[in-house]
Amino acid sequence: MKFFSTLLAGVLFGTGLVVSGMADPAKVQNFLDLFGRWDPSLAFVMLGAIGVTMPGFWLVQKRATPFFSDMFHLPQRSDYDAHLVAGAATFGIGWGLGGFCPGPAITALPITATGTLIFVPAMLIGMAIAKYVALGVWCETSN
Repeated sequence: MKFFSTLLAGVLFGTGLVVSGMADPAKVQNFLDLFGRWDPSLAFVMLGAIGVTMPGFWLVQKRATPFFSDMFHLPQRSDYDAHLVAGAATFGIGWGLGGFCPGPAITALPITATGTLIFVPAMLIGMAIAKYVALGVWCETSN
């Protein structure tokens, strides 16, 4: 059941990305182009996501355990460090330049959106590098 609920959530998310137009990198880049061809539709998608997520988090906090797991895996830290800021900056710069973040990029693969075949491999390489760097940092701090 856990597999099917995960699959359903992924299909629903991907469908939402395609229907909202977020699988099109030009949509994101036009949102970031404040003094050119600005497109506010991404703001409405974000507001819709917040409108769904807020009640979801409220419901999660009311339950003792999740439906398909033994425990919740919620963030325990609330502080900021250099790794978090650098990661967020890298993500934002990549998102602005490429017009994709991981979910829409993978969703755009079947519709062969412009640049997807370059962005997704570069994203996967970046993820592998980040994992390697994070493991190296973790090993240094744990000694």
